Amino acid sequence: MSDTFKAILVSRDAEKKQSVEIVDLTEVDLMEGDVTVAVEATTVNYKDGLAITGKAPVVRRWPLVPGIDFAGTVVSSSHADWRKGDKVILNG
Repeated sequence: MSDTFKAILVSRDAEKKQSVEIVDLTEVDLMEGDVTVAVEATTVNYKDGLAITGKAPVVRRWPLVPGIDFAGTVVSSSHADWRKGDKVILNG
């Protein structure tokens, strides 16, 4: 697993002006969670598209890395249901 990965980042400034950019992130930049997945395939779904375009108020936490739909392999987990090496698919 690489130290950085490409991601779409949706954010907004103090005046609530939204911006979207492709950035390099690290695991430290992500929200806290109990399962880390090496994503092998992902897609931008309809709700992600709404978040990116700002056409509907779907973003609840800023900044946002859209892309809830993915498939990959668990690389670490502190959750009882998931172990390193498990293949997973998540559909938002």
